[in-house]
Amino acid sequence: MRHPRLTRRQFGLSSLAAAVPSLGLASTYPDRPITFICPWPAGGTADTLMRALCTAAAKPLGQPVVVENKAGASGMLGLKALASARPDGHTIGQVPISLTRFAQLGTVQLDPMKDLTYLARVSGQTFGIAVRADSPYKTLKELVAAAKAAPGKITYASAGIGGATHVGMEEFAHTAGVQFNHIPYKGGAPALQDLLGGQVDALADSSSWAPHVKAGKLRLLGTWGARRTVDFPDAPTLKELGWDVVVDAPNGIGAPRGLEPAVEKRLREAFKAAANSAEFLAACDKIDAPPMYLDGPDYAAYIAATYKRDTQLIERLKLRELLAKG
Repeated sequence: MRHPRLTRRQFGLSSLAAAVPSLGLASTYPDRPITFICPWPAGGTADTLMRALCTAAAKPLGQPVVVENKAGASGMLGLKALASARPDGHTIGQVPISLTRFAQLGTVQLDPMKDLTYLARVSGQTFGIAVRADSPYKTLKELVAAAKAAPGKITYASAGIGGATHVGMEEFAHTAGVQFNHIPYKGGAPALQDLLGGQVDALADSSSWAPHVKAGKLRLLGTWGARRTVDFPDAPTLKELGWDVVVDAPNGIGAPRGLEPAVEKRLREAFKAAANSAEFLAACDKIDAPPMYLDGPDYAAYIAATYKRDTQLIERLKLRELLAKG
């Protein structure tokens, strides 16, 4: 049977009709609550910040943004779940910057530049080394001296093998010429609890230690930023103490690849508003986390640059060997 030939007007109407479902999805998005995957345990600094961010983002989106914790594998378990989700904008989440290392190390089978849609970079982190208030180590130089006297004896907890705190601490140890005994956890919250409980000598983490330092339960020996923090001006930086190490691992937001452009735009706009909201900035201020907002395309460029830097870091710190040892 011969099909009648469409006129130019009929063809145009047909094409428009085919596009309507896509336009309809964008215009009604989001039509239900959005799941936000946090790849860390509840109670840590990243979890606290992401919850404040999601509460603020829910307002311009007109739907709740519900945080779901999927911890494990130094943040990669949750990230893998995010990348594998349906790209309809109803599953988004935090992207650990350590993805740029783990992708090269083979820990996670993801291509940072192809498998995710980057929506925003929102804030930095204040990293530091803390000990219990009753610890014999009053300064970071005393901790280093003890590690030199007994290589591998001083234990420190981190949020997991290959993550920012582990890599930062190993870079510091390499620069200081010492060897610590690394005890990895599934996130900063359980690592902190074991420091408070006396199971480890020190903690390398983002500012989960902050309220406990202020309460007098912990002592902050040093921070890893380029300058001293506002809340802890008496704590020196590694660089000030003579070790040329600066560590920063910003928090970013992403989605699976394949988002419709209109949905991506809606999410970018919502998280720009959230990152600049009073409630999120207050949450950042509470844990001394510097706001570091970047829009999605600029954040993607930042990821690409970090990927290149991590290529060199992996070789210099022999991270493949460290991961193989567990």
